[in-house]
Amino acid sequence: MINVNCLNNIASVGLDLFSSDYNTNASFEEAQAVLVRSAKMHDMELSDDLLAIARAGAGVNNIPLDKCAESGVVVFNTPGANANAVKEHVIMAMLIASRDIIGAVKWVDDNKDDADIAKSTEKAKKAFAGREILGKKLGVIGLGAIGQLVANAAISLGMEVYGYDPYLSVNAAWNLSSKVKHIVNVEDIYRECDYITIHVPALDSTKGMINKAAFDIMKKGTVIINCARDILVDEPAILDAIKSGKVSRYVTDFPNTTIVGKEGVIVLPHLGASTEEAEDNCAIMAVKELRNYIENGNIINSVNYPACDCGICSTAGRVAICHKNVPDIISKITSVFGETGVNIEEMANKSRGDYAYSLIDIASSASEDVVSKLSSIEGVIKVRVIK
Repeated sequence: MINVNCLNNIASVGLDLFSSDYNTNASFEEAQAVLVRSAKMHDMELSDDLLAIARAGAGVNNIPLDKCAESGVVVFNTPGANANAVKEHVIMAMLIASRDIIGAVKWVDDNKDDADIAKSTEKAKKAFAGREILGKKLGVIGLGAIGQLVANAAISLGMEVYGYDPYLSVNAAWNLSSKVKHIVNVEDIYRECDYITIHVPALDSTKGMINKAAFDIMKKGTVIINCARDILVDEPAILDAIKSGKVSRYVTDFPNTTIVGKEGVIVLPHLGASTEEAEDNCAIMAVKELRNYIENGNIINSVNYPACDCGICSTAGRVAICHKNVPDIISKITSVFGETGVNIEEMANKSRGDYAYSLIDIASSASEDVVSKLSSIEGVIKVRVIK
């Protein structure tokens, strides 16, 4: 029986994919697999039995990735599962930034007791007049699963779209509309675009990337949309940019005391991926990733270990090894099989930064002696017999 702990509520459509071999009511301390959404895990003690954590969503800043890697715990996320929900959220953000829908609705609510509200509306509505997005220039920074959907949707709405992503994948490029103008210098987006939306991960290199230097070269009245992570925007600097008129609206999905209630800022309560469909999609993908790893040893969509997919094992045995990415460790691993008379029939070794992963199909099931000898190799973190 595989023990699974859910640190947050996970959609039942995903949990239903677990077979009877899984206990989804386990505690965190006894779990081999964990499903999580927003729960903070940095201060949680990882047990030796823990094999994998799956985040039902894209961002993983609530999970201690290095600590997990050091313990041989593979961390998965679900890229693209909530992409459509966030795309629609971004389009909505552009529209409410362009036309004062929020102010208009508030005016109607405030005047609900006016017996002549229809006549009053005709006088008041000019205060809420806005502009159309048709023909305007949109800059999309980051063309991953969400960014490419936003770019394509904006093209369909008649916008002129500029896309920037120095790490654009082949798959993303294939999915991107040919009408999107590929920009190689992000400053061109700052200079040219009426609207700018950010879709990059929160890293040390991206923290505060939308800053005073960026605002200084923007058009007057630029709209900034941030449904990615709050730390990507230098918030004190954007408040100054709003005061100066360089930025007309800042729409963010991340409330905090710096920006809530400030002039020119529309703050949404982190609703980007909050749809029934997105939560279902994330749960389904996360459970499938966990099952594939636990049952087959395959790693797909990990954020701290390399991708490694060898399909379903067709040999007598399969061993999975999490280890350091250091010289000579592969020869030491294969030597153990040779010394114990176990023939290696297929082998995959992948690395990612300081860590690596080996999946080895063998002609017989691995004995406890083989596992013990593999585990004693310097640099080996975790050894698991899949079959």
